[in-house]
Amino acid sequence: MTCMTSSARPFLNRRLAEFGTTIFAEMSALAVSTGSINLGQGFPDTDGPEEIREAAVRALRAGHGNQYPPGPGVPELRTAIAAHQKRRYGLSYDPDSEVLVTAGATEAIAATLLALLEPGDEVIALEPYYDSYAACIAMAGGTRVPVTLRPHEDSFRLDLDELRDAVTDRTRLLLINTPHNPTGTVLTREELTAIAELAVERDLLVVTDEVYEHLVFDEAEHLPLAAFPGMRERTVTIGSAGKTFSFTGWKVGWVTGTAELVTAVRSAKQFLTYVASGPFQYAVAEALALPDTYFEGFRADMQAKRDLLSAGLTDAGFTVFRPTGTYFVTTDIRPLGEADGLAFCRALPERAGVVAIPNAVFYDHKEAGAPYVRFAFCKRVEVLADAAERLRKAFAH
Repeated sequence: MTCMTSSARPFLNRRLAEFGTTIFAEMSALAVSTGSINLGQGFPDTDGPEEIREAAVRALRAGHGNQYPPGPGVPELRTAIAAHQKRRYGLSYDPDSEVLVTAGATEAIAATLLALLEPGDEVIALEPYYDSYAACIAMAGGTRVPVTLRPHEDSFRLDLDELRDAVTDRTRLLLINTPHNPTGTVLTREELTAIAELAVERDLLVVTDEVYEHLVFDEAEHLPLAAFPGMRERTVTIGSAGKTFSFTGWKVGWVTGTAELVTAVRSAKQFLTYVASGPFQYAVAEALALPDTYFEGFRADMQAKRDLLSAGLTDAGFTVFRPTGTYFVTTDIRPLGEADGLAFCRALPERAGVVAIPNAVFYDHKEAGAPYVRFAFCKRVEVLADAAERLRKAFAH
């Protein structure tokens, strides 16, 4: 039966009209329909530590979190988040007023932007950016202003002059992601110092997405922006358990900041999920207290996987931008005689039996991202080796 309305107005809010089905859904469906190896969506193909999974089971059986948990998050987890920030970065937060638990980092981003933006406010985001940034800015009525990370030698770098020039009288906040998805860039101390100085000079709020904080490689170091001079009082820091502990389906994220900022974010968050992931919150509290050997081993394992896939991509003829963080590697397909990443990714399952993500979907400046393709290496070694061999056979000459 055809649905009739009295108006020709589209059903979808005009702010979201540009956002259709996500590229992740399209590519994951393509992986299933073709039987391809899915190196597109960023989720591990193995679970995290057994003792943390058992902690969730214990919570379920003990009745912890089976009913609505407290709106800000269970006290055990808020205390563990505050202890983690203090132990690793020297940042002190009051677990009762300066920590908020969310349904993953995605809700944290949404609630933060909905809380802090008014229609017409400009948000500077580092391009390419995680796709929910654009959608959440739009839902809040803000205007996104991309500052593009550009290839430099074997990585993507931020042009600080371009960042400064992007700030106007309408700029409300900077949306920073480090370690950066999808490029794998980790902002340096010098870059973060310049960002902090700009934020203080222009009196800007900063939202910093640090979900890959424990996935930094080689000589790179994760430095929270909130720890820089003048930044604690203007920074909302977003973290997540999913990427660090390989339980992405649990959807446990968090926000830390001043009481005033966290109160604002909570005011928006309470009308989104209200609360979520009750039993898993208790398990993540235990996970955050794992010894340093866990985090070191996790990082070393992921770095070895990065090296394995990067070598396979290089052998297949891609130009590889070696990531210093996250679990994604960006490649340039032009050495393969290709220039359209979206068309390339749609054909890749049939050509090589592998699925990847075109970086262009993370850009406003589509032409800037057109030749780049992202692969995820958070998979089992045998899966990565198989994918690398498939790509070599398809493209190496």
